[in-house]
Amino acid sequence: MKKQGMLNRDIASTLARLGHTDTIVIADCGLPIPDGVPCIDVSLTKGFPGFFDVLEAIQDDMEIEAVTLAEEIKQHNPSLYEKLHFKETHIVSHEEFKSHTHKAKAVIRTGETTPYANIILHAGVIF
Repeated sequence: MKKQGMLNRDIASTLARLGHTDTIVIADCGLPIPDGVPCIDVSLTKGFPGFFDVLEAIQDDMEIEAVTLAEEIKQHNPSLYEKLHFKETHIVSHEEFKSHTHKAKAVIRTGETTPYANIILHAGVIF
């Protein structure tokens, strides 16, 4: 049994397979999951686990070079938006955001129920 780090075997396996610029999505419970993109559903109840619970766990194990957010988060979920601090942030429309999810290696579905609580994480390199 693993002693530390990501315990969810599906997430751990996905992170281990990422290469530079590959993407994964952390999604609220309402974001549509594209056909053909693996969904790792960690949602248990409405609101749990939350977006930040999952994001913080992923950040501990993943080298993140950039993120992509939907423009609508600024107006419809400003408190969440203000907590997101990354070196490089791409802002696109929600429709464009959804089109980018088709290229993701996986979508991790949380129990989050606040609007536009979705992020695309772009893998960096550790050297």
